[in-house]
Amino acid sequence: MKQKVLHYSLSLIALLLFAFALSSADTKISTQWVQYLSGEDTVSGYLAMPEGDGPFPALIVIHEWWGLNDWIKQNADEFARRGYVALAIDLYRGRSASSSDEAHELMRGLPEDRAAKDLKSAFAYLTQNARVNKEKIASIGWCMGGGYSLAAALNVKELGAAVICYGRLVTENDEIKKINCPILGIFGETDRGIPAASAKTFERSAQKLDKAVRVTVYPKVGHAFMNPSNKAGYDEKTANDAWQKIYAFFDSKLKAKK
Repeated sequence: MKQKVLHYSLSLIALLLFAFALSSADTKISTQWVQYLSGEDTVSGYLAMPEGDGPFPALIVIHEWWGLNDWIKQNADEFARRGYVALAIDLYRGRSASSSDEAHELMRGLPEDRAAKDLKSAFAYLTQNARVNKEKIASIGWCMGGGYSLAAALNVKELGAAVICYGRLVTENDEIKKINCPILGIFGETDRGIPAASAKTFERSAQKLDKAVRVTVYPKVGHAFMNPSNKAGYDEKTANDAWQKIYAFFDSKLKAKK
């Protein structure tokens, strides 16, 4: 009898998860390429929005060193299906990489001050959208974009939250003191570029300064484990768990009623 009840419960859970995934996939969104000013430059971004008048919480979606490619746009689309206005910014001004050598070249050629200016401009652009809740804007990025998501948390005082997916961190307390929003960090235990120990050190240092920073280090995965294009390092099960943490984090910080 217990086995039948357990089987029924598991079947019901599976059915509910399938229904949720189906409803998410069926949620209508609109997408378009937009342009906005960053200083004297006109830059482009990929904007995904849920149907309706809103106002909706919003996200600045920041690409890896590859550039604004299909995977980043797919992530923006999924956030829109979940009720967020998602602006995927293009830090490379229309360029993207097809090899790691080219990606490394593009990343090294990106002026950090220009990228910081682009982040602030993206935030300002979203605040001017009538369908955006101006007090509920956050950032997320992966790899290089993860580091710039932290940069947004350091430099955009009004930012509501930030997610850093295996991105570069800061170590100086004077920098960490600039954090004004909750941060979720996602890292891999075997990442050679961003060691797990440095991620946990960042968490401890931030918490000692009363910053709302929480870091998850996943065992047995390395850098870019969330990207399916990373054939050698993608881990579907771990990536799915990371996504659930990210969705729950943003929902709690941007959708929860005070």
